[in-house]
Amino acid sequence: MPVRSRSLVAGLGLALLAAGMLTACATPAISGSGSTPSSSPSSSASGPATEIEADAAWVDGGRLIALVTQGSSSTDCIPTAGDTSYANGVLEVELTGPPADTVCTADFVSRATLVGVPEGVDPTQDLEIRLTGAYGGDTDLDGVAGLVAGGTTDYLPSAGWVDDGQFVIVTWGSSTCPPVVSDVTASSATEVTVTFATPPEDQACTMDMVPRANVAQITAELDDDAEVFAILTGAEFDNVRIPIIGHD
Repeated sequence: MPVRSRSLVAGLGLALLAAGMLTACATPAISGSGSTPSSSPSSSASGPATEIEADAAWVDGGRLIALVTQGSSSTDCIPTAGDTSYANGVLEVELTGPPADTVCTADFVSRATLVGVPEGVDPTQDLEIRLTGAYGGDTDLDGVAGLVAGGTTDYLPSAGWVDDGQFVIVTWGSSTCPPVVSDVTASSATEVTVTFATPPEDQACTMDMVPRANVAQITAELDDDAEVFAILTGAEFDNVRIPIIGHD
């Protein structure tokens, strides 16, 4: 059964996101070309939550969910996951927005917020996700056979389908030096090659180890009846072959 998360509106295009705690070291720019800065609303402002579009994908073998929303590509402007709770097939995720004085690019792209799967969630079963906190919204995520929540990550790359040719890639490494996708192409009906940009030689990176998420889009026709793999190449990746969880 294909993994499909049904959003309020379909996700947009190829977008890139590096998730994790930021420090003072330089981070590669990920904003769209020609973007202009704009102020972001405060996450602590009073009043009702801002309704946003949402999609989701299973990643890291079922230990994480990539929550995909649309908005500014600026890393500091991506919603941050807070408390989560689970009951009766519904996962509630608290999302926090950036401080009021945060300057965000005015582009509108798909970004991913990584959410740890709490105890009690069975990733082989369908899941309803509700957003709380600074943002409101909901989406559904189909269960996938073979996934297991909990346990320790293996720190290996993973990928999961969102919908309509969109998928999320999760890699592990420095929070200040996220990989940047430069190209996504179909190598065959069952393989998608994801090429990462070569980072600057003088790039300074923190020594932490965090999950970083990239949202990618493929428009080519793929085999609906077969498992599709992503081939990661470029930057630190040497033709790393990983399954994309579920069928698009």
